[in-house]
Amino acid sequence: MAGNQLGKTIAGSFEWAMHLTGKYPEWWTGRRFDQPGRYWAAGETRVSTRDTIQKLLVGEPEKEEEWGTGAIPGADIIDTSRAMGVANALDSVVVKHVAGGSSTLLFKAYEQGRGKWQGDTLNGVWFDEEPPLDIYTEGLTRTNATGGLVMLTFTPLKGMSDVVQMFLSDSDLKDMK
Repeated sequence: MAGNQLGKTIAGSFEWAMHLTGKYPEWWTGRRFDQPGRYWAAGETRVSTRDTIQKLLVGEPEKEEEWGTGAIPGADIIDTSRAMGVANALDSVVVKHVAGGSSTLLFKAYEQGRGKWQGDTLNGVWFDEEPPLDIYTEGLTRTNATGGLVMLTFTPLKGMSDVVQMFLSDSDLKDMK
């Protein structure tokens, strides 16, 4: 949670690429996944997901010849699947993992509604921009069985929402009054 245009989404895209590929720099002290997994990356709309998350992870959406120039190296992209109804948007990317096999990344949008967030079991969910509480809790639930990772990168433009309050301590909240 930080101000606008400070690199939150760029940082998120490189972290997600590390988890998808299993390629971590020596200095990385965060969570590591030593096996391929299943991940979601989500934004507010399918268009905003394409224009931010997909662009940073894969490359310029409208230039397929440049796919592989984002945080996920082109040599590690095994396959892509296009989304329906949004030009140049991807539904999924299959990524080679260093342990063998492949990770799967699916792109989601909050506008799809909570019902479209049910059912899957995931190793990680990345929310770029603040999600509605019902979407956040549904995404969080997708990682229960795996002990997976949930990451948010956002500026709290909606003020002191239920989601923002979940990440603040009682003393933080008192200090804001």
